[in-house]
Amino acid sequence: MSEVIKVALITGGSKGIGYGVAEALIKDGIRVAVTSRTKANADQAALELNKIKEGYAIGIESDVRNLASQEQAVQTILSNWERLDYVIANAGVGYFAPIQTLTSEQWQETIDINLTGTFNSIKASYKSLKETQGYFITISSLAGTNFFAAGGAYNASKFGVVGFSQAIMMDLRKDGIKVTTIMPGSVATEFGGQMPHTKHAWKIQPEDIGQIVSDLIKMPARTLPSKIEVRPSMPA
Repeated sequence: MSEVIKVALITGGSKGIGYGVAEALIKDGIRVAVTSRTKANADQAALELNKIKEGYAIGIESDVRNLASQEQAVQTILSNWERLDYVIANAGVGYFAPIQTLTSEQWQETIDINLTGTFNSIKASYKSLKETQGYFITISSLAGTNFFAAGGAYNASKFGVVGFSQAIMMDLRKDGIKVTTIMPGSVATEFGGQMPHTKHAWKIQPEDIGQIVSDLIKMPARTLPSKIEVRPSMPA
């Protein structure tokens, strides 16, 4: 009997945390599908990831704001690999402005991607994860429990992701699906308008979150770390 190769879907997986998770999972022998709203970005990420292990990555153009788009992404994975074991709901956006200047468009996009996108990701993948007794992992933020000035939209979305994740954890464990939310602090990515050259050594690195995801899926079935807060050990 041939060995079963497990499969992961990583939303927003073409860069940053999502890409770091994809690298970690491929090194663990897991196939990955990375999504991006831009086909070129998804394809480029898959091209680079396949240098780690050929044939283990595909890129999919998908918008988490749209349930049908997420359902199509899952169908693409099933057509290619016939199973789905892990979903990492990572896609996110951040606008940081006080309520006086925060626009309704910025508010709506933040909620639609960060929170509704997480909802769409589990709705699209639920049946497949139930079949494989899989794992749904959401990437929230320390901003999901710690509010700050100019964080109205981002705080609201990430507080929502934490609450949503913990609630569906109680729903889905009846179906053998694990749910964990990871809440990173400062991560060295381009997120929030930072440029790549701001990758300071003191920050959490994307591969560190990849290591956490790798460790989570190796946990015994009886044990579920349902919420994980992650901070730089020595902030600047």
